[in-house]
Amino acid sequence: MLILFDQGTPRPLKKYLPVHQVKTAWEMGWSEIENGQLLEVAEKSGFELLLTTDSNLKYQQNLSTRRIALMILLNTDWRIIEKHVQVVVHAIDRATPSSYEEIAFGN
Repeated sequence: MLILFDQGTPRPLKKYLPVHQVKTAWEMGWSEIENGQLLEVAEKSGFELLLTTDSNLKYQQNLSTRRIALMILLNTDWRIIEKHVQVVVHAIDRATPSSYEEIAFGN
């Protein structure tokens, strides 16, 4: 699966996704693009999943017309995410076109 990490998505997560092709918004030159346009550009570029930490995305965008899967990390602290990295990996592995999932975990 071709995955785009939005700004704020912890880059170390990339090494836990070896079966996927992962690019960051920064690597793509898209770090200044707003979320609505980012979704459109990512879809047109063949990305299948956007991983972001922007929990407001579902309120800011009409997601019903999107083909790209969206996954929201509700915690941005890598030290906590790393403890639960398999939860994130499993969620990514089961993502389907147009799916939406928020991933939350405690400490």
